[in-house]
Amino acid sequence: MPSKSSARLAALTVAAVCSAASTVVLTSPAHADSVRVRDIQGTTRTSPYAGKQVTDVAGIVTGVRTYGQSKGFWIQDPDPDADPATSEGVFVFTSSTPKGVAVGDAVTVSGTVSEYVPGGTSSGNQAITEITRPTVTVVSSGNAVPAPVVVDGDSVPDAYTPQGDPAANGSVNGLPLRPSEYALDYYESLEGMNVRVSDVRVVGATDPYTELWVTVKDDEHDNRRGGTVYGSYTAQNTGRLQIQSLGKPADFPDANVGDTLTGATAGPLDYNQFGGYTLVANEIGALESGGLERETTRKQRNGELAVATYNVENLDPSDDTFAAHAAAIVNNLRSPDIVSLEEIQDNNGATNDGTVAADRTVTELIDAIVAAGGPRYDWRGIDPANNTDGGEPGGNIRQVFLFNPERVSFTDRAGGDATTAVGVQRERGKAALTVSPGRIDPANEAWKSSRKPLAGEFVFRGRTVFVIANHFNSKGGDQGLTAQYQPPARSSETQRHLQATAVNTFVKEILATQKNADVIALGDINDFEFSGTAEALEGDGELWSAVKSLPRGERYSYVYQGNSQVLDQILVSPSIRRGCDFEYDSVHINAEFHDQISDHDPQVLRFRP
Repeated sequence: MPSKSSARLAALTVAAVCSAASTVVLTSPAHADSVRVRDIQGTTRTSPYAGKQVTDVAGIVTGVRTYGQSKGFWIQDPDPDADPATSEGVFVFTSSTPKGVAVGDAVTVSGTVSEYVPGGTSSGNQAITEITRPTVTVVSSGNAVPAPVVVDGDSVPDAYTPQGDPAANGSVNGLPLRPSEYALDYYESLEGMNVRVSDVRVVGATDPYTELWVTVKDDEHDNRRGGTVYGSYTAQNTGRLQIQSLGKPADFPDANVGDTLTGATAGPLDYNQFGGYTLVANEIGALESGGLERETTRKQRNGELAVATYNVENLDPSDDTFAAHAAAIVNNLRSPDIVSLEEIQDNNGATNDGTVAADRTVTELIDAIVAAGGPRYDWRGIDPANNTDGGEPGGNIRQVFLFNPERVSFTDRAGGDATTAVGVQRERGKAALTVSPGRIDPANEAWKSSRKPLAGEFVFRGRTVFVIANHFNSKGGDQGLTAQYQPPARSSETQRHLQATAVNTFVKEILATQKNADVIALGDINDFEFSGTAEALEGDGELWSAVKSLPRGERYSYVYQGNSQVLDQILVSPSIRRGCDFEYDSVHINAEFHDQISDHDPQVLRFRP
């Protein structure tokens, strides 16, 4: 997911100064006198006054932001018009910490109207209408702040967004706002205004950036643990809203999914790079715990093979999470027989000195598992070529197999390395790998700057099981759900589709050699169970995503922007699926919690080979 670093100032074409004595200097301005905030906001997403100078725009200060790269304050006209499409609030960008203004001040602002796009125009995000390079006059203080607009399940439409204008490359920016028909139009019509939500359920846990997600629609694709499930591209969950705070970070609640912000949470409605419409609260409700607990799966029985996938989020020897990951594997996953680990970093993590070996990282985790009361796992992996597999520079993330030698054996076949492609051969009438462990088609352009799949040959109770550990390329670069382009472009899919096709082609080779072979492809697929990536992986029935055996409300391994969604999957060949003698569990121990040790939930498959 995207990084939170952004060049806020570089994205603006004008600078800003906030002082009653400052003077606005423009080269050849167009003047627009005596305009109201609603005139600046207009009835579309972009202002008819963009690039023009405005004078003496009146309003009451409703919020002051003194932190981050977008410092300034919001004003709102206390005398609204009757047009629901025009916002009565606007942000005044001051660049430096605002001085001389406070909530409740009646002010007039002169400056230049600007359309700022958080993340830059290449992000595809919508723009925020702002007044920049302001001259501010405080007329009076201590005034009542305009009453907040109540945002709730009745006011937010069920339809998410209109289709973009084909003549504008799919942008919705020029379309008239229809706030009674579309959720994004509704939120846009309130941009910069004072809004309030009440008694809202948390659907995205507090993150390190002191923000969380709530829903104003209690029954919108809700699940038993309090989340909001993202189950298709056209069910975006319109009730989701991001909450930030204008207060001290230390005062922000540490919330889990299923908790409730009781009472009122109120403040200006903003739009930011990492989530779109955001209530920036100067009043935040009291946190009421929903009592969410981490899940524990059941122990595999003697005749069952338990296979798991777990993204341990850039684990390296400098981390302090080894004991916690070990406890999760032993206690919550009940010590699976085979564990595919994603994001194992090399022995010195992000230090970019050419180190690629990860034996220290893996050994430290194995030792921690033993200390937690689990088995002493053995392991297999292949070191990547330095800085060729994506991820954090210098970290050289890769997939690794852990396996319990008391329960399962690994068939070693020499010759596997970073650049040698694993193949399929016939051995005594059955399929076998040419190298084990081995990497699938590592020279294929599909794996450029991305993790190559790791294939291994295991034996459980005399039967061979082929396991393919994957970590497909991320969704970085995709346009967000609240983008100005609708539907948003998912450019990262192109590479994942190629990766899925390459893995499916390899599985086809195994099944062509042995029709009833047990094959498992698993890992951080970085895409949904209903996606084109999953379809390409499944192919013509060579594989099937076993997460689809769960009820829809249980299908998630990750929570992003308040949407509980599938990224991690375990896919099985027909011989495993056919008898339906398998059990799948998405073990929710991380994604819903503010104190997570990884942002992914592990997945476990149990079956009888």
